[in-house]
Amino acid sequence: MDDRTLQRAIPALAGRPDLMAGRTSLTLSEGMTGMSENVFIDVKNRSFALTAEVVIPEQGGNGAILVQGGRFGGWALYMLNGVPAFQYNFLNRERYTVAADKPLPPGKATVRFEFAYDGGGVGRGGTGTLFVNDEKVAEGRIDRTQPLLFSADETADVGIDLQTPVVEALGAGDQSRFTGQIPRVTVEVKPSP
Repeated sequence: MDDRTLQRAIPALAGRPDLMAGRTSLTLSEGMTGMSENVFIDVKNRSFALTAEVVIPEQGGNGAILVQGGRFGGWALYMLNGVPAFQYNFLNRERYTVAADKPLPPGKATVRFEFAYDGGGVGRGGTGTLFVNDEKVAEGRIDRTQPLLFSADETADVGIDLQTPVVEALGAGDQSRFTGQIPRVTVEVKPSP
């Protein structure tokens, strides 16, 4: 019998095997959806980077690029009306958005978000920086992060937010589907402090 609650959800704390243990990067592509936290690299309580290669159509880019979680906690790299952005949703109580100030033109682009974790414990904040084609386009503070779980049933998805929306303005399901192409997204993490 194990009477721990939240700790049981974290393989390292529970003492059980972890598919992603020791991995520092994960490469995904469009159409990879429905990934639970047990099969997705853990970005909590550490610095991480998301790098997405996208192809923006003539009518402009809109929709989810990569999301994890949902309405009650998670994060999203996305485009809204052509403007690249990242939003961290802390338990549906606080939302932190780092967004460029103008839309991207049609064609190929690389959108990268870097989160520099403050360290000093779990659930701390950090600084988020957004880059387009290696040029810094935005920076902002994320004061709080979720320390253990985003959700027991929400997933990570490339090119769509399948269940409840991380970003309310983007929506979920077909409404959130990315209008362009996403050949590759890479998630990289640094060791926990």
